[in-house]
Amino acid sequence: MILQLCLALCVAANSNAWFSTAVLVTNMRNFPLSRGTVAGILKGYVGLSAAVFTEIYSVLLHSSSSNLLLFLALGIPMLCFIMMYFVRPCTPASGEDSVEQGHFLFIQAASIVLGVYLLTTTIMSDALSLSTSISYTFVLIMILLLMAPLAIPVKMTLYPMKPSKLGTLEPSIGSSGHLTQEEDNVEKTEPLLTPSSSTTNLGSFRENDDASEVAMLLAEGEGAVKKKRRPKRGDDFTFSEVVMKADFWLLFLVYFVGVGSGVTVLNNLAQIGIAQGVHDTKILLSLFSFCNFVGRLGGGVVSEHFVRSRTTPRTVWMTLTQIIMIVTYLLFASAMDGTLYIATALIGICFGVQFSVMIPTVSELFGLKNFGLFSNFMALGNPIGAFLFSGLLAGYIYDHEAAKQHGIDRIGSGLSCLGPNCFRLTFLVLAGVCGVGTILSIILTTRIRPVYQMLYSGGSFRLPQSTNH
Repeated sequence: MILQLCLALCVAANSNAWFSTAVLVTNMRNFPLSRGTVAGILKGYVGLSAAVFTEIYSVLLHSSSSNLLLFLALGIPMLCFIMMYFVRPCTPASGEDSVEQGHFLFIQAASIVLGVYLLTTTIMSDALSLSTSISYTFVLIMILLLMAPLAIPVKMTLYPMKPSKLGTLEPSIGSSGHLTQEEDNVEKTEPLLTPSSSTTNLGSFRENDDASEVAMLLAEGEGAVKKKRRPKRGDDFTFSEVVMKADFWLLFLVYFVGVGSGVTVLNNLAQIGIAQGVHDTKILLSLFSFCNFVGRLGGGVVSEHFVRSRTTPRTVWMTLTQIIMIVTYLLFASAMDGTLYIATALIGICFGVQFSVMIPTVSELFGLKNFGLFSNFMALGNPIGAFLFSGLLAGYIYDHEAAKQHGIDRIGSGLSCLGPNCFRLTFLVLAGVCGVGTILSIILTTRIRPVYQMLYSGGSFRLPQSTNH
């Protein structure tokens, strides 16, 4: 099963949104016991993609915009079509697998080495005048590091392990046809009164309702009562059902605040640096990109560890990072000497955590059946936040301050703004918005804590006994 993830890493960091969704949904279903780890790895590579494409653009494409457009129009789609055969659902493991966890650790280590390498070579290229041969060598090493996860499927192909040691449900691992056949058999042998995933998973969470449940089932069986069971948190929801849940909208608002404010800094980082006296903003952008990767990868790893060991809801980390974002925005607003790079690094980390925490949280609360639809709906928080906070708020304040500095009344004339006042009010507003997001996140965490105690009471995610995934 690691094969599916490794091959997906080659294309997870490209610009095709639909293919990115397919990769994410497929791997979340293939590794249901390691959802945070999977989300952190995939989103981490997406975070590194900007630096990777920058190296390709500057060295291999000779900084030619036409060559870049041709590469994006032909090269990326071709890569997607070649790899899409390998991205498919397979039979998930029935329990913890030390070999699988070792493979995850290898991929995480490879991504960290790649991130550090990209940051180092970017700084060197900016500070030194490198020859063409050295630049090509840097790109070659980058490609080798990017393809490093493929060592796992190669190793598994050359040295296959016995099915019994892999802890899978059936010997034929990775066979989507076998998975479909198994699902059909489950449907054929399923009894008339099948326990829902809520009754399977909730266990003692609903022990007090056992008597009423039995009485209701008997009444339904006799035809006296016709009742449609509503899904509980942890079950599979439909979209019409999930939009009626307060937890869904709380999670959306918390994510919207986190990524919406973070993307405002990302979109205006060059202007922020220039306004505070940093004329070469390339290192600033590279620092944000690297820390964004650290946040995405680290958010998945840390949340996975604490949800298994202490049943800590993943949204705790969204709360913590938004508190840090409040302090960071106040640092940006103060414009004190020496704080720009520190604030940029902190915002990058907190921005990345929002992605890797939101994704597994959606799957745990509302199921994997319609996970792709739910996660993409949540992702709307990014462009909406960019439009409101970056396009309207930051853009208007920046143009207003620039017009004031040049002594004109016309706003939007393309003038440059210098000084801390260019973004000070924007950062103060963003700090207030993150304050509201922190309160909402605390409320959400309090509401879903019993659900996580139920789902991870045994130290790992408790899969339903019968599932259609």
